[in-house]
Formats: sequence, C-alpha cells, structure tokens
Amino acid sequence: MSTAVVLGFCALALLCALALLWSRWPGWLKGLLVVGVTVFYFFADDVVHQLSGWPSPDALPEKFVLLAAVIEEPGAKTAGALYVWVNAIDNGKPSAQPRSFRLPYTKDLHALLNEGMKKARQGIGQVGTSEPRAGKRGLAWLRPGADEQVVKIRDMPVPQLPEK
Repeated sequence: MSTAVVLGFCALALLCALALLWSRWPGWLKGLLVVGVTVFYFFADDVVHQLSGWPSPDALPEKFVLLAAVIEEPGAKTAGALYVWVNAIDNGKPSAQPRSFRLPYTKDLHALLNEGMKKARQGIGQVGTSEPRAGKRGLAWLRPGADEQVVKIRDMPVPQLPEK
C-alpha cells in the first residue's frame, strides 16, 4: 500500500515537472498547477495518515481503554517502539473503532504496559489517560506528539448497578 502511494506521488511529481518545464502554458496556469499539487500532497498525506490498521504516530487520546500492546525492545539495529491498540473514550463511551498508536520506547512505559496487559488477561479492564508533558512551548505541529505525553493506566472501575 505505502509503495503504491509513493509511486503515485513520484508519477504526479514527474508529470508536474514535465508540465512546468516543457509546456507553453502561461505563468499563472503553471503557478496554479504548483499550488494545486501542493494542496493535494497535504490532503493525501492526511488521508494516508488516517488509514485504519497503520499505527499512528500521533499522541494517544486523553482517555482510552487499553485493548492490546506489543513491545519491540531496542536492539542493535532498532531504537525500539511500543505499539498500543486503544479505544478512545468520548463522553464516557468508547469510540466505535479502535486505533493503533506507535510510541517511542521507554522502560517505564514498557513496565506499565506489561502490568496493564497482565491484568487485562485476567479479565480486569484497563483504562488509561494521556496528558501532554509539561514544559515545552511553541507550535504543536513542530513537536512530535507521542514524545511529549505522560501515560497512566489503571483498573477499569466496577460498574455500579442501580438499587432495586
């Protein structure tokens, strides 16, 4: 899938370059072509980023239900990563579709996710929260979101049944 997207962008860039260099189009039309291709690139990047099944590098939702975790420990060739599958909680209810997230590897988060998955296997649901790490200021789009968050996981509260 990603190879097809890259090849598609390469073909589009080649066609754009050919049109800009060897066509007899007026300058305003060439400028419109450059602006159009640029806008299309950012739109397509956003669409590809939202594909289901691909781990998102975005920050975790503020509240979520932990469904699964896969830990890739750092080695000689990789820096390691933590892959989590979560259901975001909006207005007290889990979202309709779960989402996969890729987090940078840290020992603390590794231990936290291991403990959470052990409890989940025992039938104890796990709820998590994610908060931005305090400190850095500036434009959010200049900073990677996953690197700057504090993740906490706890047992899901037992549902309270109404009295009869």
